[in-house]
This record gives sequence, C-alpha cells and structure tokens, in this order.
Amino acid sequence: MSRTQYLRYAGQAIWLDVITRELVQSGRLQRFIEELHVSGLTSNPTIFDQAIRNSTAYDEQIRARAEASPEELFFELALTDLATAARLFSPMHQKTTGVDGWVSLEVSPLLAYDTASTIEQAKRLWTQAGIPNLMIKIPGTPEGLPAIEECIFAGVPINVTLLFSPEQYRAAADAYLRGIERRIEAGLSPAVGSVASLFVSRWDRAVVGSVPDELRGQLGLAIAKKTYRAYREILTSERYQALVRRGARAQRLLWASTSTKDPTLPDTWYVTGLVAPHTINTLPEETLLAFADHGEVRELLPTDGGDADAVLAKFAAAGIDVAELATRLQREGAAAFTASWNDLMDCVKARTTALARA
Repeated sequence: MSRTQYLRYAGQAIWLDVITRELVQSGRLQRFIEELHVSGLTSNPTIFDQAIRNSTAYDEQIRARAEASPEELFFELALTDLATAARLFSPMHQKTTGVDGWVSLEVSPLLAYDTASTIEQAKRLWTQAGIPNLMIKIPGTPEGLPAIEECIFAGVPINVTLLFSPEQYRAAADAYLRGIERRIEAGLSPAVGSVASLFVSRWDRAVVGSVPDELRGQLGLAIAKKTYRAYREILTSERYQALVRRGARAQRLLWASTSTKDPTLPDTWYVTGLVAPHTINTLPEETLLAFADHGEVRELLPTDGGDADAVLAKFAAAGIDVAELATRLQREGAAAFTASWNDLMDCVKARTTALARA
C-alpha cells in the first residue's frame, strides 16, 4: 500500500496545490491521480503567475487573443488549464457523486473587500466556464461572507479561501449554511459543493523568533485542531443534520498552506500532523512527492481538539495575541494575493506585447 493511500483510508482527500499547462497536458497529473490518489486541485494568482511566467506553453493562446484585456486573457488561460484538469478528475467526481474531483479558480483578489463585485464575477466565471466540477474561490473576509452566501444560494460551488482561525471558519460555515437554507426555502436542490480552506503554516512563519524554540511548528497545528473541533461540532449540530435530511452535503474543511516553511521541521510536518476524516489536505507537488516517499500516518486529529487549548495558552503566555494575529494574517494574505495578481497582470500584458512584436 502506498503512503498516500493511508491518507485515503484515514478518510482524508489529497488535492494538489499547483497547476501548469505542462502538468495537465504531459500526463503527470493523471499519474498523480492514479498512483498517488490525488482527487482534486486548487489554484491561486501566485500559482498561475509562476506557471505563465515560467513557460512558453501559453504563448499560442496569448497570441490568438492579443486584443483581450490582461484580466480577460488570464481567465481564458486559467479556464483552459482547469477544464483539462477537470476532465481528468471527472471520473472521481462522478464516482463520489460530487464529493471529490473538484478544481478551483479564484476571483480577482482586488475584490476581497467588495461584496457586490465578488458576487458578479463569481457568477460570471462559473457560467463562462461551464465546468460542473469547478469551485470558485472567494476569500472569507467580512465582505466576502455575504458573497459566499449569495453564490451558494445561486448554486455556484464555492471554495472559501483565506481562513485563519476557528472564528473565521465558523463565519464561513454559517454563510454556507444560510445559502443552503435559502435554497431549500426556495424549493431548490441543497446539494451545492463547498470547502472551507484554513491556512496553517503561515501561523508558524509569523511567530518565528517571537516564541521559545520548543513551540516551533506548534501554533499552526493548534489552530487547526481547534478549528477541527469547531468543524465536528457543526457536522453534528441539529441545524446541519436538518439540512442533511433535506439532501444537503457537508462543506468540508480543507487544510491549505501545508508546505513546511521552517527548515528545522520535517518536510511532511503539516501532512502527518493534520490527518483527519472528512477533511482535505492541499499539497504542493514537492510536499506530495515527499510524503509519497517517506511520509507517515501516526494518529488522527482528536475531535475534541486534543491539546489545542493548552498549546494556545503557552503562546498567549509568550505574548502572542492569537485573535489579533488571525485578523492580521487574513489581511496580509489578501494583500499578498493582490500583489501576485498585479504581477500576474503585468506578466500577461508584457507577454502579449512581446509576442505581438515578434
């Protein structure tokens, strides 16, 4: 049995946190699906910026659509790749009746604090794509929450991104549930796919040098454990169970940002430490291959949060204000994606100009 198969047996899905045209066209993604049990894929502006900047595979499509704006052209490039990936995941999507086999595309990060524009773009991208196993990524900012609810009500599958705390996760879950409740009231199907993405490793990167060495790598896992407790409480709540009886499905909890940034920690730190049923772990290709080579499944996350509260108390004693840091990390995450988006638009514009001159 492969090491990644142990994760599947534990009830955890593996999604790949990268996409390039070479990946989806070369057969490498298909091998990951068949051999390493990858069952989904996510993307973001940083991922696409690197993909387009470091490849000539997009040049023909860019040259053919040189008259389009950088944003229009980017979404066409991205949807071409995601449509190819979605076809590879389609058998999984059908086999699991829509639980797995998803790919994700993010709305423009420039809209992170603009509810109305987020709703408009998310609906438009979903319609434009015509891909049944595509999720649209919307950040879980205060302004993003009503957009999430509205899009779920409209039947658009949503990947809630940029969540950093149990409180932010609960707010995103509530937005999802409200959207489903509105669909039921309107006589619509409640079976709308969604995941809620909690960013993990950025917590530990944010406190390096500010806490004792014995706490290295512990903050992200403690936050994840506490969030998993909140997740399980929602799954067993009467509110959720009432929706399940009407045909709703779970908004699954997804672990994001799970590559190890600290060289003193094992490269599979956030995979081994986050094994839990009914969850998803999104892995960069390097982390996926590392776990396939030497990863271990030791124990499952406790449904009650285990030692999360005790560990968080140690960080509080070290001067870390977790609530304030969660707000800052979400704000910084949105700013980082905005910077990547601007770099991406510049890259697409420069490539278009260069190809037109050539």
